[in-house]
Amino acid sequence: MSEEKATLVTREGLRKLQEELDYLKSVKRKEVAKRIKEAISYGDLSENSEYEDAKNDQAFIEGRVIDLEDKIKYAKIIDDKQKKGKTVQIGSTVIIERVDSKSGEHEEYTIVGSTEADPINNKISNESPVGKALLGKSSGEKVKVDVPKGDIEYKIVKLV
Repeated sequence: MSEEKATLVTREGLRKLQEELDYLKSVKRKEVAKRIKEAISYGDLSENSEYEDAKNDQAFIEGRVIDLEDKIKYAKIIDDKQKKGKTVQIGSTVIIERVDSKSGEHEEYTIVGSTEADPINNKISNESPVGKALLGKSSGEKVKVDVPKGDIEYKIVKLV
């Protein structure tokens, strides 16, 4: 498998992808097909907004199904054993602090593949600026992160 095509996910993330795929195939496809059939019954398709909306939804669902099937096919599970290392890896949870911060506030992030990124829940992608900068580093090291406002320097407080 090509590394660039691999979808890095946890077991939980893979389960969620499979659930979404199953839902789209078993529920949403049927709902859209029913809407298309109903819209066709209204007659003239050239000015039928219900038909147009249903066809757009169908195209979106089919695109998402293809995307999910591809991600699942090339899924590479982030093993729990990989999380417990001396350096930051995908799957690691890391506590960092801004070097220039006077408050001493810590931020805790889990580094995940881009498919599972959820910044609101402190899951950042290995492809994000912070995630990329942290990979391969260990506790006590400082990293510079290039952000639109300039460079921010973080210190890795500890790996959890």
